[in-house]
Amino acid sequence: MAENKKLLNQALRKNRVRAKVSGTAERPRLTVTISNMHVSAQLIDDVAGKTLAAATTVGTKAKGTMSEKCAAIGTEIAKKAKKSKISAVVFDRNGRQYASRLKALADAARQEGLEF
Repeated sequence: MAENKKLLNQALRKNRVRAKVSGTAERPRLTVTISNMHVSAQLIDDVAGKTLAAATTVGTKAKGTMSEKCAAIGTEIAKKAKKSKISAVVFDRNGRQYASRLKALADAARQEGLEF
């Protein structure tokens, strides 16, 4: 019962954030998914419904703690955004608290020059 309540609360938070956050071609949405083992980040243009850039640890031999993996994905997505001439994004935390792993990813992306 407790697990269902946790998932329900996370889904409610996610929907609340997504109701306010939308990406455009000039300022795409940076969405982050963090599981127990992997981290994924995408730049999405919601108007066109297209993914502009993506970075993930799935399929790589990424070593280190989850915070280190998140920081690596943050720098990687920021570099891909620069290549696509994107400098500003809207951050979608996907219902997660802005702490620890999510903060590591965001800080790494900001250090590479991504604005949000």
